[in-house]
Amino acid sequence: MDTTPDFLPRDDVPAALHGVLDKAWGRLSDSLVKADNLAEMNKQEPPSEVYHALDARRRAQLARTLAISTFAVDSLVRYPEWLACLDSSGELDRALSAQALSQLLGESLELAEDEAAMQAALRRFRRARMLAIVWRDLNREGDAGSDAGRDAWATGAAVSRLAEVCLEGALGWLEAFFEPRWGRPAERPGGAEQRLVVLGMGKLGAGELNLSSDIDLIFAYPEKGETVGGRKALDHVEYFTKLGQKLIASLDAVTADGFVFRVDMRLRPLGDGGPLVGSFSSLAGYYQDQGREWERYAMLKARPVAGDVDAGFELLSSIRPFVYRKYLDFGAIESLRELKAMINREVKRKGMQGNIKLGPGGIREVEFVVQAFQLIRGGRDTELQVTSLKTAMQRLPELGLLPQAVIDDLLPDYAYLRDLEHAIQALEDRQTQALPDDALDRERVAFAMDAEGWPALMARLDEVRARVRQHFDAVISDPEDEVEEDADDAADLDTWRQLWRGEPDDDEATATLEKAGFEDAATALKRIKDLSGSRQVQAMQRIGFERLDALMPLLLDAVVESDAPDMALERVLPLIESVLRRTAYLALLRENPDALGHLMKLCGSSPWIAQQIARHPVLLDELLTPDTLYTPADKERLADELRQTLARIPEDDEEALLEALRVFKHAQVLHVAASDIAGTRHLMKVSDFLTFIAEVVLDAVLAMAWKTLTRKHGFPIGHDGERAGEVPEFLVVGYGKLGGIELGYGSDLDLVFLHDCASQGETDGKRPIDNGVFFTRLGQRVIHLLSAMTPAGSLYEVDMRLRPSGNSGLLVSPLKAFAEYQREQAWTWEHQALVRARVVSGHERLAEGFEAVRREILGRDRDRDALRDEVVKMRHKMRDHLGSKPSQGDDGSFDLKHDPGGMVDIEFLCQYAVLALSHQTPELMRFSDNMRILETLEETGHLDPAEAKALREAYLAARAANHSSALTREPARGDAAAFKPHRDVVIGAWKTWLEPEG
Repeated sequence: MDTTPDFLPRDDVPAALHGVLDKAWGRLSDSLVKADNLAEMNKQEPPSEVYHALDARRRAQLARTLAISTFAVDSLVRYPEWLACLDSSGELDRALSAQALSQLLGESLELAEDEAAMQAALRRFRRARMLAIVWRDLNREGDAGSDAGRDAWATGAAVSRLAEVCLEGALGWLEAFFEPRWGRPAERPGGAEQRLVVLGMGKLGAGELNLSSDIDLIFAYPEKGETVGGRKALDHVEYFTKLGQKLIASLDAVTADGFVFRVDMRLRPLGDGGPLVGSFSSLAGYYQDQGREWERYAMLKARPVAGDVDAGFELLSSIRPFVYRKYLDFGAIESLRELKAMINREVKRKGMQGNIKLGPGGIREVEFVVQAFQLIRGGRDTELQVTSLKTAMQRLPELGLLPQAVIDDLLPDYAYLRDLEHAIQALEDRQTQALPDDALDRERVAFAMDAEGWPALMARLDEVRARVRQHFDAVISDPEDEVEEDADDAADLDTWRQLWRGEPDDDEATATLEKAGFEDAATALKRIKDLSGSRQVQAMQRIGFERLDALMPLLLDAVVESDAPDMALERVLPLIESVLRRTAYLALLRENPDALGHLMKLCGSSPWIAQQIARHPVLLDELLTPDTLYTPADKERLADELRQTLARIPEDDEEALLEALRVFKHAQVLHVAASDIAGTRHLMKVSDFLTFIAEVVLDAVLAMAWKTLTRKHGFPIGHDGERAGEVPEFLVVGYGKLGGIELGYGSDLDLVFLHDCASQGETDGKRPIDNGVFFTRLGQRVIHLLSAMTPAGSLYEVDMRLRPSGNSGLLVSPLKAFAEYQREQAWTWEHQALVRARVVSGHERLAEGFEAVRREILGRDRDRDALRDEVVKMRHKMRDHLGSKPSQGDDGSFDLKHDPGGMVDIEFLCQYAVLALSHQTPELMRFSDNMRILETLEETGHLDPAEAKALREAYLAARAANHSSALTREPARGDAAAFKPHRDVVIGAWKTWLEPEG
């Protein structure tokens, strides 16, 4: 055969590597001669003929591979016949499936009669597969990420798949081989067999191993017990420990055939000092009671890779609350920052700044950026609960956590770093991320990376690392490094740190506070000292106190920057006190200085908001996204956001669903209040948004209640004798402020429930109940879900007194009975209430039926004198009961709602007009809100335009003052002098319409 390098296309290889190629081909040629002799003796096709049969493309790939990878050269020298096998199977172009790999390995392991033969088979199998992976990685064709799989991610997936197949193959062989001696584990309750659970950690768990990676493993087993069927019964812990030891040796031991994968077990509980295997209960207990922050980081990538995979997912599910906290856990950034600092010290000590994994701008920094968001937000944004770094990275923009432009930098930069890592490791099949020092090795790496020499590669690498470091610093850097300190405007952070710690004496501290803008510095100092010396603070655990100690200088600095430092401090300190036991919120504020600024702005403007956040600290999360904080969502976006939130929670976990609903409601109301304070929303829009929130919540609550009852009792029967559909034949009618689209902060919901199913009959489930009972329970369920208390408070207070016959009437009425009641028994005030009634949730056909009843009742031709007398009588009764008492107006104020000229006068005027005029002006029945009723009265000629405009302005002014009172937690009273022009208009209209002279 031809043994000259001319057999290979040398022109495709840089001149600097021709010597390397010549030497590699010379070694392979010698091996081919020896292999030919063996083939001739065995009357087989000699390998040299296979090589000469290679086409031009494959020869070019061979030249490239031999020039770059000593590992590939060594493998082909040792097994020259492998090239033909890999070529014919297509493995040089495309990775084999897990099933195909398992079949190949299984065939080899079937022939192994002892452990030595098993280990030899594993090692040969691994070397052949790795040769194909290296070949594909070095000879990329087509688009990255294509089916051909020639990119960094595909290489990582192929190596990970190989590791999993080797683990499962070795484990299965060991279980069968040692069963006569050790037996097999006792079955689990329910009859399922027990096997060792092998959790892959790190890059194995992520499915992103590098070419020469260790595999990090944790071993577990489901239940305690003893083996059966062996020569001697073994306790499960002993059995699985022996099996685990054998599994490690089968992969990790270095023999004449090399090794399969280096195995690292140090991520298990207690590391090298802990037991090799643990039961599910012991592992769950460990992570709950002793788990450390770095172990949360490690468990992000945990994935069952061999043994009982289903049981492995069961185990991971049990420890998921340890890894992913329900709240936003900004304490994770501190831990990552500390871990990175430790790595930096090690890098500096060992002179590893050029290490592309651990050095500045390296692989680890990209991983930290992504995993920081997984740890912080994974409990809430369950889309981040994935082991793949690539998948998690791609989801960050979708969740609004990082701009798409950042990911557009990080994804290709990370892939470039991993490609470079693979090129370095392909040289010798050695685990290293250090750039080579040898000139020839540098040329080989540059060639592998398609760079025009080493200087060009380094220039590109410097660009990549600079971008990575920039994005890393933006996420992980210490916020104190970013604070701008201005000695002319406020004390610097060191001054605030000293004051918080009580280092200056009282006189010096008071002078500092006065200089910073506090009007009552002595009171401010007392508040600070009361907090620092409180029993709660003194009893805090170390990590919690450290978080508080780090936050307080930043918080005091933010207080000073507010418009009214005394008020801001007074309102924000109760919030800090409320989260002393939930120190993740302290970390959130410390890690997000901008959030502190928004907190000061909101608390300074509204004690109601300060109280809400102190009562529900989870609302602090909303301060992180100012774009949405001051921009409430419309109804469509609200519904979509709530749907996505609830979709992350199992349908049968009602407690979690309720908690999510309450957090959603409080957060959305905060957005409305923030926009209200910022002046970015008109009063009408504020009420619109608050009403949208209630409607979306009602839709969700009704759906939850319907699913709960239908699962339990089946579906009720409709009038046509057919089973009701998936959409509840149930109606929620809103009255009062909800019906009039005028909800305010803290408003309760006036509701009436209706249904339209057959009065006779029962549900079709396993536990059937009468239709009427079903709908009564449905109504009770809705009320319970709305008003039940959870850690996040309740959703809404519910008032059902406007239903037919009030508190003595049915909780849920058939639509027909409701119509009959309105026709025959309802009082005038109930018809007044119907003016402000509208459907807010429920069945569309039933809603049309209700609207028909409403129009029928409102459109009656009434005796106006009698109607006027009833309305005036009711108004005077309310005013006497709810209006100002004689002494209340001494301060020059009046009750915005109930005193003469207030909001209720306008509401009654509108209700009277609708009841009196709708029979001749049906347009008045179209709307349920006062503003559009006034507009309709103007459009139809019943109100003079100037008077209509003045009434609308009066109503808006009173409502605006009422909203403001809610935000400032003050009585709903207005300045009588300032409101006199508005009140005069209202009183004049009242006299014209309802109390005419004579």
